[in-house]
Amino acid sequence: GSEMCIRDSISTESGIPDFRSPGSVWQLQPPVSYHDFINKSEARQQYWQTRRHLSSQVKEARPNTAHRALADLERRGMLLGIITQNFDGLHQDAGNSAERVIELHGTSRAAACTLCGARSSITELQERIDTGAIDPRCPACGGFLKAATILFGQRVPETELARAKELAAACDLFLVVGSSLKVMPAAMLPQLALNRNVPLIIINLQPTSLDALADVTIAEKAGVVLPRLVELL
Repeated sequence: GSEMCIRDSISTESGIPDFRSPGSVWQLQPPVSYHDFINKSEARQQYWQTRRHLSSQVKEARPNTAHRALADLERRGMLLGIITQNFDGLHQDAGNSAERVIELHGTSRAAACTLCGARSSITELQERIDTGAIDPRCPACGGFLKAATILFGQRVPETELARAKELAAACDLFLVVGSSLKVMPAAMLPQLALNRNVPLIIINLQPTSLDALADVTIAEKAGVVLPRLVELL
């Protein structure tokens, strides 16, 4: 059977804003960069304020038809893995196993120390912030704490990137879903599959840089296309 590698960013259809959508929270309040978070107390406070605003949207988000279609692919033994820039955990909520989901940009469902990387409860941390804690520190090493997601200017974790490259080098179909392919290093992953002459399918509303090399491009919402595609397989 065919084993697919999916590279996606489909949570906008579940109501989670992305960085490029018009009217997105990010256009009103540009995201804090990693450099500023580490160096400026006011940037850390702005980070937590924006996160509070966003977390209500993330909490209410539910897996959409695209997420459920990908979970269906895994149940049928046709999914090698999902490489995602989303950090909302909706793939796992839809039924994909955690080990099949590579979260390049981390997860908003845990807190992490910026120094030692130790994970802790994000709920407890957010409660501490909401009740007046300023600049919470890691109990183990004293580093600053934030959600376990990556900020602008922060590197994608090497382990996750290595796993993503392995996936792109092993699949026999590469599907790009809801991604403009503008963000590196994730944008080069489909190229790894193309180098092996693996079929590439792109489902995205806007054109991408790899459209000319794709076997199929579909300019339609993932929530509409994926369930239909899965039915045909």
